[in-house]
Amino acid sequence: MNPGLFRHRITLLKMVVTEDEIGQQIEDWQPVRTCWAAIKTVSGREYFAAASVQAERTYRFIIRYTPGIDETMRIDYQGRQFDIQSVLNDDERKKTLTIIATERVAADG
Repeated sequence: MNPGLFRHRITLLKMVVTEDEIGQQIEDWQPVRTCWAAIKTVSGREYFAAASVQAERTYRFIIRYTPGIDETMRIDYQGRQFDIQSVLNDDERKKTLTIIATERVAADG
């Protein structure tokens, strides 16, 4: 594992539900951990949803092994949000995790 590849700072986010003063539930993404990652683009595609063109980009994030990361979480990278699709313990060695995540953005045009 080349530590020089882990040059992108990411924050893992988890949905937290709290109640306000009048008892209404409020959902909010809270930071769980900030770490260094290697990032690679896996694919990109465009599709039509709700009468507008959407772009979906899939990325692979590789981080040092951290227990407790799952598909209900998100990644924040430079203000961009990525939905985690899968978390893989590389070679089942508990050294690194590969996280596959998608970013959805509105396409221009």
